[in-house]
Amino acid sequence: MRQVRHLLEVKGDAVFTITPEAPVLDAIRMMAERGVGALLVLRDGNLAGIVTERDYARKVILKGRSSRETPVSEIMTPAPTSVSLATTVDECMRLCTQLRVRHLPVVENNKLAGLVSIGDLVKAVIDDQAAEIDHLQRYIAG
Repeated sequence: MRQVRHLLEVKGDAVFTITPEAPVLDAIRMMAERGVGALLVLRDGNLAGIVTERDYARKVILKGRSSRETPVSEIMTPAPTSVSLATTVDECMRLCTQLRVRHLPVVENNKLAGLVSIGDLVKAVIDDQAAEIDHLQRYIAG
């Protein structure tokens, strides 16, 4: 069973972050420039929360707030559920489904180690299934 460590070996451990005091406009701009749907929020180098496009849509746009004047801390999800490098892909999928989230920060020894998205998890499951199908076809044919 693949673990988060295997996903990060392929994907890389680059994580895009922002501070809680930054204006939401900066967060949205960074997400657009980087082509990502979430940023981890760090306070003094520690994980304080996560801010997503969904947070922006629901907590700024729909409430008529100003993205220039609203700090990230007012719309972020504080203390997001995180996983470790040893967490399995299946467990991550269960967490995403159960908690209705699309991103899981990866924390190892109290240090941020990466971020996995539902897209990363689905890709891993599809890749594993394709490899298993190939293996079974070779077994049957051989």
